[in-house]
Amino acid sequence: MMDFMNLMNKVKEAQAKIKETQAELVHLRAEGEAGAGMVKVVVNGQRKVLDIAIDSSLVNEQDKDMMKDLIVGATNKALENIDAKIKEKMSAATAGMMPNIPGMDFGNMV
Repeated sequence: MMDFMNLMNKVKEAQAKIKETQAELVHLRAEGEAGAGMVKVVVNGQRKVLDIAIDSSLVNEQDKDMMKDLIVGATNKALENIDAKIKEKMSAATAGMMPNIPGMDFGNMV
């Protein structure tokens, strides 16, 4: 019985650490570029696009801000959509493998 309690404590510690780390991801930043730097994208650790810089030679200056907003919105929506599909696929793949323990949401750990 003592080993089971020790295991449960370790699982709870791991879950708390995962949630803490996930909360910190908002501060993580990465930049990507294409076209020899003509398009640059900044994302955070939560896989959200924060900014897009588009060289003015690629667009009509009057449409630049609208195009930027549309690209950010479409990219974020695509990321949300793929995340939902990934979670669905992982849930189906691991169905019945994880114990059903009240209060423990193993599905969000993936």
